[in-house]
Amino acid sequence: MDFSQSDDIRMITDAVGRFVRDKVQPLEMETEEAAQIPPAKLATVKAEAQALGFYAMNMSAASGGAGLGVMDMCLVEEQLGQTSDALIRRIFGQVYPMLDHLTGDLRETYLYPTVRGEKICAMAITEPGAGSDAAAIKTHAHLDGDSWVLNGTKHFISDGDIADYVIVMAVTDAEKRARGGITLLLVDKNTPGFNVVRNQKMMGHRGYGHAELTFDDVRIPRDNVLGAVGDGFRVMMANVGGIRLGHIGARAVGMAGRVLEMMRQHAATRQQFGQPIGDFQMVQQMVADSAIDIFATRMMVLNTAWEVDQGLDPRDKVSMVKVHASEMLGRVADRGIQMFGGYGFTKELPLERIYRDARVTRIYDGTSEVHRMLIARSVIKRGLTL
Repeated sequence: MDFSQSDDIRMITDAVGRFVRDKVQPLEMETEEAAQIPPAKLATVKAEAQALGFYAMNMSAASGGAGLGVMDMCLVEEQLGQTSDALIRRIFGQVYPMLDHLTGDLRETYLYPTVRGEKICAMAITEPGAGSDAAAIKTHAHLDGDSWVLNGTKHFISDGDIADYVIVMAVTDAEKRARGGITLLLVDKNTPGFNVVRNQKMMGHRGYGHAELTFDDVRIPRDNVLGAVGDGFRVMMANVGGIRLGHIGARAVGMAGRVLEMMRQHAATRQQFGQPIGDFQMVQQMVADSAIDIFATRMMVLNTAWEVDQGLDPRDKVSMVKVHASEMLGRVADRGIQMFGGYGFTKELPLERIYRDARVTRIYDGTSEVHRMLIARSVIKRGLTL
């Protein structure tokens, strides 16, 4: 396995990293305090990112994206991970690869404008009674002539409050459910019966909404299907692995690396008892443990991404990455706060925000407990294959 970067990818990742540090990180505190990105500044920085080709880089070349492989995109995601999810979404685009399954006029109306940054899409899967067990959803739809009639409730939907359209996972065959009875339906925000009930306030991830959505006899054109009818669960699961690798695994590496650099500088300059705190073994242990954590996670991410690029299906490794990366970031953020002492607990540094933001990564896209269960079942059934 060769994880080395080509010269082109190295140039791209270096450029993205500089852009994040120079243009995006300065917006973090204002975004955090106001719980929204300053509109005028957002427009300027987003336009700069688009001009440089940094928007929707995860999408295929056919849809207008960069067409990067999974491993190359993970290397880019490391750089994006140095800032907050809210800023990544708005400046670099939260564009879901599964949108490539849109066909016909839906590509012109929704896909291409989304890749160009003109429209925002939200993915509505989670429900009050169905989180990690996505197959247990109750939102349902049935055909009535040339329309789907959709009913149900979704919550914790990122960008659901401002999305121009929503991809809704719904049961279309109650007997088949995950085995051919779940469909992904595209719902435009202006469709009667579609309502944003509220924004659910969160511990972290400020700067973008997390909405509760309801669908009350919402009539959707029969052709507003992403993929094939009944194929929604398979399409969703086929795409979620890349999301877990990039959005959680690689971004965790990037953010943890930012924290470690802060720790390194502080250990070298902060004086206590007449010497730099980096001379104390307990501080050295926090630095060393963080470096080990980050290196191990990065190798897990790259190894798994490389296998995906080879056409393999390393779903067990994806679950391992999801668990390890989310928990690693929490540990490193905690050590960072501990090393900075009282100052680390203040809002004058980004550490307390990183600490809060990191906490939810152990929950969304499948809790650590659920992924551990899946890993254990696989090991017991087939043995450990690395």
